[in-house]
Amino acid sequence: MTELTLGALYGAVTLVVMFSGMPIAFALGVVAVSFMYFFMPPTSLDTVTQNVYEEMASITLLSIPLFILKGAAIGKSPAGRDLYAAIHTWLHKVPGGLGIANVFACALFAAMAGSSPATCSAIGSAGIPEMRKRGYSPGFAAGIIAAGGTLGILLPPSITMILYAVAAEQSLGRLFLAGIGPGVLLVALFAGYAVFRARKEYKMALDIYNNGGPKSAYLEEEHFTLAQKVEMLPRVLPFIVLLIGVMVALYGGLATPSETAGLGALLAMALIAVVYGVWRPKDLQPILASTIKESTMLLLIIGMSLLYSYVMSYLHISQSAAQWVVDMHLSKWVLLSVILLMVIVFGFFLPPVSIILMTAPIILPPLKAAGFDLIWFGIVMTVVMEMGLIHPPVGLNIFVIKNIAPDIPLKDVIWGVMPFVGLMFVAVILLCLFPEIATAFPNAMMGVK
Repeated sequence: MTELTLGALYGAVTLVVMFSGMPIAFALGVVAVSFMYFFMPPTSLDTVTQNVYEEMASITLLSIPLFILKGAAIGKSPAGRDLYAAIHTWLHKVPGGLGIANVFACALFAAMAGSSPATCSAIGSAGIPEMRKRGYSPGFAAGIIAAGGTLGILLPPSITMILYAVAAEQSLGRLFLAGIGPGVLLVALFAGYAVFRARKEYKMALDIYNNGGPKSAYLEEEHFTLAQKVEMLPRVLPFIVLLIGVMVALYGGLATPSETAGLGALLAMALIAVVYGVWRPKDLQPILASTIKESTMLLLIIGMSLLYSYVMSYLHISQSAAQWVVDMHLSKWVLLSVILLMVIVFGFFLPPVSIILMTAPIILPPLKAAGFDLIWFGIVMTVVMEMGLIHPPVGLNIFVIKNIAPDIPLKDVIWGVMPFVGLMFVAVILLCLFPEIATAFPNAMMGVK
């Protein structure tokens, strides 16, 4: 059996097992162990535990549970709601200000949580009811939260970027810095669309009212005095201190990414203890339980994905697939387009964690040979994977939104997110035309590679 035939069989078996409904971690583990049994020396099965341990024995991966703890501390306490309320108070006069407030709240929360579902859940639980109460359509309210949540895997600290840095053997600090420019770009695109959509819905509501229809909550004026606005500022200050503390420690060279994750977790726990009085065991229980559950699930997927990739490498599947792509002699940009299209298709079925760990051995060598900057590509790939989080059939954030707002029809949620998928596609094109959006900041801070 040729290596490419073996690779095709490997991929086909993987799809069959995943479509059986088996959890992703177990599906990858079953496929990897089965191919070890049939196509590798019998003694290889004795080293499964050792291989998984060695692949996961990375100090970088240690930061993942700590970043999750930081996100859970904010998301499972009143802190997330206070952050959203403070931003809304200052932006309510801007057309679509409530939508913009949700985008900014998602961005700030994402910069502390590093997780897309956590961002969706924390901001959406307050943001969606508030938007609907003020007349925003259910689809728009759901769409902007689902899209804003995707910033959790782009803005640092991103758990997805941590895994990409490990898989691509790239600098995590440089990768984090490269995510800031594209993150700001997406925030600007999402906020711009919020203004456009809110004006359109306001005009429709006004036309209905002028024609004798009911008066929408869109047409109600909200007023906050300067004193009320100033009163809300202390609610944002702790987040700014937390964010600045983590960034200074990481990019100032005071701590490694893993140490920074620990510092961020401790600061977040101290924040909710001092500001919100969350320190008793019964208060901390949901935070710690959520952290353990998400960390265990994620690390199990990582471990099995790394074993899966190890088997691919041992059987020369990844090397042969990469060589096959190189031998096609595609032009530089056609090669990139084909690879990104493959990532989009995988995004229909798989979370970003699995996509990175399964595809990195295949796609990175040809891209490097073609002259692409792997830091830049990591950002582009992350934005493309963000699309997978909000497009059907398995957009994770769509189901998070359905859990938060079960009365919004799934059809409305899907149509609500589609404009944001288009905006992400625009962002990818801009990154290809102007790679400096991603590379300028890390080059300025850490020097040109």
